[in-house]
Amino acid sequence: MEIERKFTVKTLPQRLSDYPCKLLEQAYLNTEPVVRIRREDEQFYLTYKGKGMLAREEYNLPLDRDSYLHLLPKCDGNIISKKRYLIPYEGHTIELDVFDAPFAPLIIAEVEFTSEEEARRFTPPAWFLEDVTYDPAYHNSYLAGKEVR
Repeated sequence: MEIERKFTVKTLPQRLSDYPCKLLEQAYLNTEPVVRIRREDEQFYLTYKGKGMLAREEYNLPLDRDSYLHLLPKCDGNIISKKRYLIPYEGHTIELDVFDAPFAPLIIAEVEFTSEEEARRFTPPAWFLEDVTYDPAYHNSYLAGKEVR
């Protein structure tokens, strides 16, 4: 089960380069239900996500590089590339996604929780802007299908 809130940000945290960073590339074989492939540095996954906004089922299966490259051309829509910074905050980890073109300058912060109650009690840091957890336009599966210019 994935329990997560999403936020836009008004400013980037200071010394962003001091935090661990992963390079992510992901694409979608299907969006309802979500079936995604992801490259995270040199690790590869196939992910299934159920319906939901704040909480939903999520299953990750490891892939090897060849399987990932085989599935990539079968995906629909945009391939999403982004840098993910891992920022500790009050017992949680903020996953700060800085999107590459064509979605730059989009930046989304995600925070995962162990329960929906914990997620609702969460007080975001001052550099967060708007809670977009329930806005499907900020889901990567939506961005994958979005027409870009």
